[in-house]
Amino acid sequence: MTDPEVWLRGPIDGVPALLQPVAHGLLQCAAEVAAALSPLSPAELRTRPGGAGSVEFHVRHAIGSLDRLLTYARGEPLTDAQLAALASEHETERAPDAGARLVSSFAASVERAVAQLRATDPAQLLEARAVGRARLPSTVIGLLVHAAEHTQRHVGQLVTTARIVRAGRDAPPVGAGR
Repeated sequence: MTDPEVWLRGPIDGVPALLQPVAHGLLQCAAEVAAALSPLSPAELRTRPGGAGSVEFHVRHAIGSLDRLLTYARGEPLTDAQLAALASEHETERAPDAGARLVSSFAASVERAVAQLRATDPAQLLEARAVGRARLPSTVIGLLVHAAEHTQRHVGQLVTTARIVRAGRDAPPVGAGR
C-alpha cells in the first residue's frame, strides 16, 4: 500500500497550524520531483517538447524561486548568489547523476523551507514585506503561501513534461508497423 498524500498524513512537527498547508504542499512536491525524475536520463531532463521548459529548468526554477520567496518573507534582500542562480536557471547539466543531484537539491530546498516555517512566529504572518526591486507589497503569509503555490505549479509542469518525454522515448518510430 502506498502512503496517502502528505496533507493526509497529519501535522508536520513544529510547523505552526496556519502554515501546515504550506509545509504539506512543499513536502508533496519533494515526493513528486523524486518520482518524476528517477526514470529520466540526463538528456531527457534537458528535453524541451514543443519548445516548453525542460524538466531540469522547472526543478532549477522551483529551487531558486522558493529560496527567493523565503528570503523576501524573512524581510531580507536577495544576495548576489541568488541573483546569479536566477540567471543560471536555464543552464543544463550533463553529468550521469544529474537527476539524482536535482532531486537532492530540491529536497534540500524543501527542508530549508520547512525549517523556516518552523521558525516563523505566527504573530508575524500579517507583517508587511516588500518583493523585488520594485518593492511590491506583500505579507509574510502571502509570500509563504505563494512560495508553495509557485513551487506546486512548476512541479506540475515538470511532472507533465516528464510524462511527455517518457512517452516519446517509449513510442514506436514514425512509420513503424506499416
